[in-house]
Amino acid sequence: MISITKFSYFWLDTWVLANVIQLATQDFCARFLNHTNDPGGRQYDQMTQAARSAPANIAEGNSRRATSKETEMKLTDVARATLSELANDYMNWLLRHNTAPWSVNSSDFKAVNSVSLDRPTYKDDVLHLSGLHILAQKRKFDAWLTTNDSLTAANCLLVLCNRLILMISRQIESQLETFRVEGGFTEGLTAERLAYRSGQSAKANAPTCPLCGKPMIKRMAKKGINSGKEFWSCSDYPQCNGTRSL
Repeated sequence: MISITKFSYFWLDTWVLANVIQLATQDFCARFLNHTNDPGGRQYDQMTQAARSAPANIAEGNSRRATSKETEMKLTDVARATLSELANDYMNWLLRHNTAPWSVNSSDFKAVNSVSLDRPTYKDDVLHLSGLHILAQKRKFDAWLTTNDSLTAANCLLVLCNRLILMISRQIESQLETFRVEGGFTEGLTAERLAYRSGQSAKANAPTCPLCGKPMIKRMAKKGINSGKEFWSCSDYPQCNGTRSL
């Protein structure tokens, strides 16, 4: 059985849509890029790598959330940046063909933009059901993505890229709010260390702080005339600077 916690990113709409964009981009590049318009194959490599980077960084960032919220936000932001790069490639494709992107008032834009993603219901067979779910979401856009008209496919993918960029931006805002409330990895380690040391001080019948009354812990002076000597310090340092001689 696959651990739900381990693969929690499988439930993210951003990760699902990023996979749809990756599959569609791989198909777009295979069908429309050739030795004439991409003689060195560089654009093929850049577009498929950018498309791959989005779901990969969303997955890695989400997997790191328990140990480092800072890393989670950074990797999610990398996914957003690579999608911006990919969106620019589709924009350039349209301009190379002397065509502007769809207007937001056009029927095609409204049709693509109105397609909603289904919520996943994986239960316990996560890998199998998530694959079926991604393919089902992609089929919702296939009328535009699988057409032989590269301009229609490029326009659709441009809409999807920009849509996902907005979704990821909201996801990063949510991550930032969580970080404000809970702190990050460093803060968590500090809290754990102080809680442990406070517990040890209580067992050792340590004195209480003369300023705030909280338990004190042993520290060692690192500089000054008392460098290397132990002393009692408030467990709430640096919020409280209370000390006692050992």
